[in-house]
Amino acid sequence: MNDDADGTFHLRATVPPEAAGRRLDQVLAELFPDFSRSRLQAWIRAGQVRIDGHCRRPRDPVTGGEEVAVDAVIEPDTRWLAEPISLPVVYEDPDLLVINKPAGLVTHPGAGNWSGTLANGLLHLAPELATLPRAGIVHRLDKETSGLLVVARTLQAHQALVAALAQRDVRREYLAVVHGVPTGGSTVDAPIGRHPVERKRMAVVTGGRHAVTHYRVVERFRASALLDVRLETGRTHQIRVHLAHVHHPLVGDPVYGGRARVPRGASPALRSLLQAFPRQALHAVRLTLAHPRSGAPMAWEAPLPTDFAELLQALRDDAAMADDGA
Repeated sequence: MNDDADGTFHLRATVPPEAAGRRLDQVLAELFPDFSRSRLQAWIRAGQVRIDGHCRRPRDPVTGGEEVAVDAVIEPDTRWLAEPISLPVVYEDPDLLVINKPAGLVTHPGAGNWSGTLANGLLHLAPELATLPRAGIVHRLDKETSGLLVVARTLQAHQALVAALAQRDVRREYLAVVHGVPTGGSTVDAPIGRHPVERKRMAVVTGGRHAVTHYRVVERFRASALLDVRLETGRTHQIRVHLAHVHHPLVGDPVYGGRARVPRGASPALRSLLQAFPRQALHAVRLTLAHPRSGAPMAWEAPLPTDFAELLQALRDDAAMADDGA
């Protein structure tokens, strides 16, 4: 994506052969996922999208192989309202915002969550984000995952960060508390797609999107472990799905976690904490990237939230008592 001084930007792509017969607006939504389908439809109707040099209608079918040219001006998106939501800002400059997202905060508005999201708060904090795709958010965290998230404040920064993510030049590291005790670190290289039956869930499936997760053991407890996890790709629910796939699901994960594993002889307090931990025990702890304007290396680290720290302390206390009684 290129951006002119007058605010016009340019997108180029080729329609893949396997898209033949599908609606133009559907195909463009997949080619340019940073933009909503409704916005792409408006650009098509306004003549700002050309297919092999010609204007088309949103419902027109594609044949595959066409050259797509989008030359448009991004108008402020009024679908998402600005709301005065307190957001922990870790860093800001004219190009970037880095937020330490608390657990329980949805990233984008959507079905059932049209207000009170991170995007709503960002639009209040930085109104210029209304002209950027998804209010400048270039990667997301699940509602109940806490930690660091970067936001672009300009089209140029957005383009650079999206490209850096695609090239795997943004390092995202997480801390996770999992059930079971891995024997060592490993890499999970397994494709992720929609669950074949439960469509709201993701799963490791044949034909899914390429997904790679690296993890190492930081600390072992009696029936669980603290892992340092690094994403190489960024698929929906990737860490949760991959760790469950290797039989070490996240503590507190209501979708992929299964039944809590409580060590024998655990105190009632620890038993209750493990069985009722209110969210998946996952925290985006470190973020490293090159600044989109200067290229300077930048890194941030987010302290553990209280609930995560209390869970770790309870597990450590349990392990210490077991050692004393041995």
